[in-house]
Amino acid sequence: MTSYKELGLVNTREMFKKAVAGGYAIPAFNFNTLEQMQAIVQAAVETKSPVIMQVSKGARNYANGTILRYMAQGAVEYAKELGCPEPQIVLHLDHGDSFELCKDCIDNGFSSVMFDGSALPYEENIRITKQVVEYAHAHDVTVEAELGVLAGVEDEVASEVSHYTKPEEVIDFSTRSGCDSLAISIGTSHGAYKFTPEQCTRDPKTGKLVPPPLAFDILHQIEEKLPGFPIVLHGSSSVPQDEVDTINAYGGKLPDAVGIPEEQLREASKSAVCKINIDSDSRLAMTAAIRKYLADNPGHFDPRQYLKPARENMKKMYIHKIVDVLGSNDKL
Repeated sequence: MTSYKELGLVNTREMFKKAVAGGYAIPAFNFNTLEQMQAIVQAAVETKSPVIMQVSKGARNYANGTILRYMAQGAVEYAKELGCPEPQIVLHLDHGDSFELCKDCIDNGFSSVMFDGSALPYEENIRITKQVVEYAHAHDVTVEAELGVLAGVEDEVASEVSHYTKPEEVIDFSTRSGCDSLAISIGTSHGAYKFTPEQCTRDPKTGKLVPPPLAFDILHQIEEKLPGFPIVLHGSSSVPQDEVDTINAYGGKLPDAVGIPEEQLREASKSAVCKINIDSDSRLAMTAAIRKYLADNPGHFDPRQYLKPARENMKKMYIHKIVDVLGSNDKL
């Protein structure tokens, strides 16, 4: 067994406590590749921000669990090399779908895990979440649970419709499961197509889709029932239209891709929401830079040539999220 402490990682307990008290949110960036990891660490160090590097089940299968463990350790050492003597980096399992997967991640150096039982019957969700919590807490690992279902697609996680979290269930669920943080559903959604055109209105000047607002009334009710308890938002990429436009201009086909407006995420960050997940925006930034580079340089074939601008574009996006949306900069 490898303890996350041996890798120089931290769990989310103190990180979330400070974020709730300080009115900001911790960035939780998904990564699958070396370039994403480098961009995340560079952005976190330059902005002096704590950061959660999270891995889905699919990403873990893609990258290999052993390699990820050493990438996380490398991220910590890389941050120190870049001038951050005491980085606060979490390695988090995103959307774990079984006790066995959560246990394996804990045994292999993850400092935080999520068990997503949101699609299960209520009592079954509590039962397995509690099982994960008991094992995780024995190793000082923190646990995120989910109550409510998000629509959209992210790796193996998919649902055609969303089901908002019921505020009347949160006290019972958090108390009986023992989870350290709770992912809720208030209208965010997975993927680059978070809303159908029918759910949106169109800006008459630009023709762009305008998504419906998040259900802040539900968030406020949950805050009242669980004062100070760490709340998490999944599916919170904004799907920047400049990146979508670049992709489409260079051969891509992403019609009507739309995300969560950043002003709404900014508002959520000032509440009990202390962790906001961002994945699709990174994919869009990477793909847009690669498509443009290859179109502009058709004779190039060295992956380093097109991955370097892709890394820079992701880093730019991560810094923007940290400073302008989540407010986690200068918190180290």
